[in-house]
Amino acid sequence: MEDWRSAWALDPDVSYLNHGSFGPAPRVVQEAQRQWSARLQANPMKLLVRDREQILDQTLDRLASLLGCKNGDLVPVDNATVGMNCVARTLDLQPEDEILLNSHEYGAVQRIWQQRVSECGARLTIANLLTPIESAEQIVNTIEAAITPRTRLIVVSHVTSATATVFPVDAICRMARQHRVPVCIDGPHAVAMRPVALREIGCDFYTASCHKWLCAPFGAGFLYVHPRWQSRIRPAIVSWGGSTSDRPKSWQDEFFWPGTFDPARFFAIPTAIDFFEQAGWELFRSYTNDMVIRGAELFRERFGSEPVCPLNRTFLGTMVTLSLPDSITVPETWLGTPHPLQMRLAEKHSIEVPVFKWNQRAHIRLSCHLYNRWEEYLKLADAIDEEIPLL
Repeated sequence: MEDWRSAWALDPDVSYLNHGSFGPAPRVVQEAQRQWSARLQANPMKLLVRDREQILDQTLDRLASLLGCKNGDLVPVDNATVGMNCVARTLDLQPEDEILLNSHEYGAVQRIWQQRVSECGARLTIANLLTPIESAEQIVNTIEAAITPRTRLIVVSHVTSATATVFPVDAICRMARQHRVPVCIDGPHAVAMRPVALREIGCDFYTASCHKWLCAPFGAGFLYVHPRWQSRIRPAIVSWGGSTSDRPKSWQDEFFWPGTFDPARFFAIPTAIDFFEQAGWELFRSYTNDMVIRGAELFRERFGSEPVCPLNRTFLGTMVTLSLPDSITVPETWLGTPHPLQMRLAEKHSIEVPVFKWNQRAHIRLSCHLYNRWEEYLKLADAIDEEIPLL
């Protein structure tokens, strides 16, 4: 296996096992972003007014090819959160309408929709998906059982954040179509981790952050909108809403100019795609999947840790969530406050890994990218062994 760590500018003293939260970009992607920013500073009028839309089109062409859709179905957004807010602004909700999420959804997504339903007297419904997850049918059937005649949208992750579980989004969308309920997929973890074919999935909306596993710059994401919604979608930020280069009017115009900004982060996305095409998509997926399954087996043997979902490639990609011993308690604090064990691992052992509360227990999520090595997971297990008596 080629040593890929040198492709990143990571701190050599840190074991970075948290790509799932904030994925650093390889050096070549950082350099591409710097070069685009330099072009902006050299002649802002040329890049922003005359060239920007054409370069964005080229970026969306590469993304569309990767994602199995058309250029005209995509718009750039800063991240998945911005894209989800656009969908929330778009949906016309009436009192007593329902938005359906499930108990594995990202906290910020739940908050977006809770605020939206509160504004219009609608309701947020949560399908309680029990763990451990045993089958794709369990996921689909649990969500389907929570649909009512008032359900106006199903929001579901392609790969969940806290539980690191790959959801059967194709089957969920097929089921939803039978009930005539649109689906919005929260997809930041799936891009690069899994093959994504948006037209085949059949969702209405798909929002993602490319800084996750695709390793594009921070602040580079996209929103996919099915053609049946494109005339209705609303941006998170209202600006001029027109073309600066006399292109034919398009629904994308509202998203192409959110005000003056540095588009370098979006323009560097093709370089990130090039990086993976050179490394090999299957090499990346198989190496990282094998590593997290091996890590889960290590934690099961060492700590009696149990995964949230089956240890196979159907449900796992490049990260896995595992329970920690009952002796590791979880303080009753705000979700964003780092767990004491997480802080000790970072400050004492130079290991970055998330520790958090899930289903009233402490859990840990192990990530793997090409730059990670098995020795880092052994180091993590030894560090937790050392810290358990001190907590």
